[in-house]
Formats: sequence, structure tokens, C-alpha cells
Amino acid sequence: MLSVLPAPLHGAVIMVLLIVNTVFWAVPVYLMILLKVLTPKGGLRDRISRGVAWLAQHWAVTNTLLVRVFMRVEWDIRIDATVQPGGQYLVCANHQTWNDIFVLMTAFGRRAPFFKFFIKQELIWVPILGLAWWGLDYPFMKRYSKEQIEKNPALKGKDLETTRKACEAFKNQPALVLNFLEGTRFTQAKHDKQGSPYRYLLKPKAGGFAFTLSALGERLNSLLDVSIVYPGGAVGFWDFACGRMRKVVVEVRQLQVPHEMYQGDYENDPAYRARFQQWIASLWSQKDQRIGELLAQAKSGA
Repeated sequence: MLSVLPAPLHGAVIMVLLIVNTVFWAVPVYLMILLKVLTPKGGLRDRISRGVAWLAQHWAVTNTLLVRVFMRVEWDIRIDATVQPGGQYLVCANHQTWNDIFVLMTAFGRRAPFFKFFIKQELIWVPILGLAWWGLDYPFMKRYSKEQIEKNPALKGKDLETTRKACEAFKNQPALVLNFLEGTRFTQAKHDKQGSPYRYLLKPKAGGFAFTLSALGERLNSLLDVSIVYPGGAVGFWDFACGRMRKVVVEVRQLQVPHEMYQGDYENDPAYRARFQQWIASLWSQKDQRIGELLAQAKSGA
């Protein structure tokens, strides 16, 4: 509908619509968060947390509706999985751009719980959204360099402890726990610097994933493997708002986590750590191959 406008004006209109929608939903979300803070831990607080997630999910659904109405994006969403709003799922996905979050909102909609993901500690200062993420029990991660850990060994494992506490916070709630195993957005420069053995992916970071899996335990309904493909190339959020993202392919596969992967100490058991890393490497190799196939299909028009 807005495609007749010049790209910058198109982008400005979309951004205004998204900001207005965010402010609209932020008011009841903040009120629920205040109520949550004043409520002792227990069943009532868990129900309030579900209420906050319900509001956040409707914010996300409205965002995706705005994009579907006002933008010309071809969505090719393939979900070969059984998901329900009341379940608990662990999602592993490749990561190329901030648009991935929006793409996942569109792919899952209301058929699954509202997602939770690990974010950098600095993002708590993002206007409006930072406090909302905190109220949704998103884990804020502070990453330490090797040099910082060498100077202060007590910092080692802090991020994994944050993972444990976060999973404990929403163990009694429906959740779609999102994990970008690469730990950062894919770029060719990062790929080359890593010497990644994959064509379309960076090396996966298995540690945080292992601790999330261990903390959530076998009450998980399933592991959802999500592959996101941009046939025209990944673009930034501003380019997306300007209408320069034309097509997205999302494929969701439901995987069964091997029982033995729940049983082990990733940090202190070298044998278990090796098995877990081998399992993740196999999963990542399959994903890399599948992304290549999806790109080839998109280019051939299949």
C-alpha cells in the first residue's frame, strides 16, 4: 500500500506506525510489571507474568499485521512442528540481522508462547523496550573478554549462572526460548575471521545452549530448529522499513533432544562437553546444508 512512496518516506511511515503501536502496548505492560514487582513469588506472580507475556504477544502480532497490510513482503513460512500456546520450546536459529526477531514474530504469531531470548546487558537502556524486556524475565547477559577473565577469574561462568537463574524464573510458564547459537549476527567478515567450516553460518557456541537445555530439563515439549533465509540478501531494519526486503523463507523443524544430552555437566565433564559439541556440530552442519537448499529453491523459483 505504501510502495508508491519514496523509500525514505516509506520507512518513516512504517517506523512511526511501529513506535505508536509500541507506546500503546507499553502502558498496560508497565502497569502489569509494577503489579508483578509488588507481588511475592508464587502462583499469583506467575499468572501476572503470563499476563505480561500475553500483552507483549499482542504487541508483536499487531506489528506483524501492520507490516502485512502496508508492506509488500513475500512470506514463505514452513512449519513442520506441533506447537501450542501453553507449551515450552527451545528454539535454535541462525542470525543475520535484527529483522530476524520480526521474522520470528511473524512465523510463530499466536500459535506458540511469546518468545524469550538472551540479550546484552546494555540493551536494558533501550527506550520503552528495555524495561519491558526486564519485566518479561529476559536474561540480560554481560559478556566478558578473555583478558577480563584472566584479570578476574571470578567472572568465569557468570553468563552461565545468569542462564540458570533466567530459566528458573520462567520454568512454570509457557515459553518459547530463543537461542542464536552463533552469538552474533552473521557477516562475511566474521565468517572469514573465524575460519568457519560452514558456508552460511558462524561457528555455534554450545555452552549457553547446554546450560539452557539443562535448566529447562525434559519438561521441554521439543527443540525447534529454525532456518531463516533472505533470498535477496539480509538487510538492516531501516532498509526493511523502507521496503527493501522482498522475500523471507522460514523453515521450522521439530527435533527430539537425545535423552543423554539432558544428563551431564558441560562445564566440568570433558567427555560430556565433547559429546554435546559433536551433537551441535552435526545439527549445525545439517542446517548449513538446508540453508543452501532453500536459497537454491528460491533462486530457481521452486
